[in-house]
Amino acid sequence: MAETTLQPTFIAAAGMATLSNTKNRFMTTPDTYDNPIIIEPNSKAEKSVIWLHGLGADGHDFLPVVELLGCSSYRFILPHAPVQPVTLNNGYEMRAWYDIYGLSTDSQQDANGIQASQRYIEQLIQDELNKGMQSTQIVLAGFSQGGAIALQTGLRYQKPLAGIIALSTYLPLKSSLDTEQSAENANTPIFMAHGTYDEVITLETNIASRDVLSKHQYNVQWHEYPMAHTVSLDVIGDIRQFLTTLNI
Repeated sequence: MAETTLQPTFIAAAGMATLSNTKNRFMTTPDTYDNPIIIEPNSKAEKSVIWLHGLGADGHDFLPVVELLGCSSYRFILPHAPVQPVTLNNGYEMRAWYDIYGLSTDSQQDANGIQASQRYIEQLIQDELNKGMQSTQIVLAGFSQGGAIALQTGLRYQKPLAGIIALSTYLPLKSSLDTEQSAENANTPIFMAHGTYDEVITLETNIASRDVLSKHQYNVQWHEYPMAHTVSLDVIGDIRQFLTTLNI
């Protein structure tokens, strides 16, 4: 079962027009990763969002969301996960940030794959630092599998980030958080959103992850929406508000 990704129905009003300042620029990345999409603002970028797509999608999946957000001072980096076999989908090859063995809370996890994607996202953060961004000007965001990597990376990154956006997702490798969590991001705001009708990653799974984060005293902003495994216009509006509240 592939994850349900961004649906075109709720973005029809905005359309799928190509953004004039969307650029595929060369990035120093491993051969297994394609160059990410980079969307530059019309003026100098003051902040950056690294946004990770879900299973079976690619970086283009969230181009309409970027357009709808209308964050004129942000640079958006939309990476593509590598193509690899996914056990849950009978070994079918698709873009995935890590292998998936099951969707229950006690399913085996691909720790090596999760950590490999974490290292890649850390490299994308370093690329932003090399361009002059401060770590406190960088937001990690992700949907479903991408949201899991945003949490995995952000909670362990050794410099303070501006925020983490985790959509329709869960906290991976919970058992290692105690020993690997970064004090620098102990107070980083975390926006979590989930659909009450989500049948891919259940609301209960997400709530369990939220509770782990709350137990560790993370600054979690929790949102529930009457939707399935997707991103709605209400979610986009609340993300826009969240970005305006960050101390950047």
